Amino acid sequence: MAVDYTVIVVYLAGMLAMGWWGMRRAKSKSEFLVAGRRLGPAMYSGTMAAIVLGGASTIGGVGLGYQYGLSGAWMVFTIGLGLLALSVFFSARIARLKVYTVSEMLDLRYGGRAGVISGVVMWAYTLMLAVTSTIAYATIFDVLFDVNRTVAIILGGAIVVAYSTLGGMWSITLTDMVQFVVKTIGVLLLLLPIAVVKAGGFAEMKAELPTSYFDPLGVGGETIFTYVLIYTFGMLIGQDIWQRVFTARSDRTARWGGTVAGTYCLAYAVAGAVIGTAAKVLYPNLGSPDDAFATIVKDELPVGVRGLVLAAALAAVMSTSSGALIACATVANNDIWSRLRGLAKRSAEHEEHDEVAGNRAFILVMGLAVIGTAIALNDVVQALTVAYNLLVGGLLVPILGGLLWKRGTAQGALAAVAVGGLAVIGLMAGYGILANEPVYYGLLASLVAYVAVSLATRPTDEAVLAAWRERLAGRSPELPSETVPAHQ
Repeated sequence: MAVDYTVIVVYLAGMLAMGWWGMRRAKSKSEFLVAGRRLGPAMYSGTMAAIVLGGASTIGGVGLGYQYGLSGAWMVFTIGLGLLALSVFFSARIARLKVYTVSEMLDLRYGGRAGVISGVVMWAYTLMLAVTSTIAYATIFDVLFDVNRTVAIILGGAIVVAYSTLGGMWSITLTDMVQFVVKTIGVLLLLLPIAVVKAGGFAEMKAELPTSYFDPLGVGGETIFTYVLIYTFGMLIGQDIWQRVFTARSDRTARWGGTVAGTYCLAYAVAGAVIGTAAKVLYPNLGSPDDAFATIVKDELPVGVRGLVLAAALAAVMSTSSGALIACATVANNDIWSRLRGLAKRSAEHEEHDEVAGNRAFILVMGLAVIGTAIALNDVVQALTVAYNLLVGGLLVPILGGLLWKRGTAQGALAAVAVGGLAVIGLMAGYGILANEPVYYGLLASLVAYVAVSLATRPTDEAVLAAWRERLAGRSPELPSETVPAHQ
């Protein structure tokens, strides 16, 4: 394993080095939180694909393939569909808003009264997303170094917190590009063909496994519908995803770069399911489907290649973890802490200087909170389900309503967040966290509250809507000059 260890250690050292380099570049709030809003198509596509394809998509995607066959691709496939929908229909408008958080978008659309409560819901989502990614370190480091769960979480979490705190979005962007390349080589170009060959090819796989393993809908129609509701719609509104959209240097970059990333996700989904199906042929009696990835890597890959593929799994986890961490810290600082303190506006230059240090401190604090929570929790699936149920049940309707329905009001938005969020929490307590009903009924309750309260209250002030339309068109005179670099 010495060669494999060397590959992993070099990879982790490179992540820290990029954090240090990013620290020298992130001199303003825009540079630190959204990479100066100047990523081109190649970097934008790579980093967007990296953040959405995390440990759940890699280890979990292979596990679903092991359990259900080719239809196990649906979870990751719906993530790709959501990213495609976001890129084609909404990303250009989102990028033109030149904001930093989803709650700031809601404030612009509804007149400044939806920020704190929506910020709390988004913060809870991003925190749990970061926690689930951090828990996944335990699986990978256990295979790599045979260390206990707590040490693995602290080791992996400390590296992500370090480079994220140092350089913010610049560090995360650079590390995500490396992680994208490592994942592409490790999973798509190496593990996929090797797994199929080791399993005897597709003909042997079909002969060994039940026909349900090759049924595109074998996982079940209700499960697929739930995946669409949670993951496809979740991609449309998550702060971690929007914060990447904000890094695009133009509307075209956001649209086409995101389309490329979404298409890549579809291919990654199929690859994971095929690898899991091959693992079922090779190891029909594993204790848990989630063990499939680590087992096939450990037992079937040659020295060196094994290290690279494990680095790919580590890359998947780290990219999602770092993206969720900076999103969590951005929401906590900009949408909750600053609003509750009622900070007065200062000069732009002084504010920018102070806010880099402030956001850096929040990443560090949130990072420590994430590591501590990850150590305390055991069930990744339950934590991720709670996160997405809160996100979709509480925020989907007011966000998409604000983008698509002129008659939506601030009161309707607040009612939708409150009713949807409380309904989801209550229904999870009644039906169980992993049940499908909480997100179904919570989303319906949110929609009813939004429409009913919006129609029962005065329309949004025309001046607010006019300013909103100007921002959507990218014509607002209030855009900070620092978000449009001269050398772009």
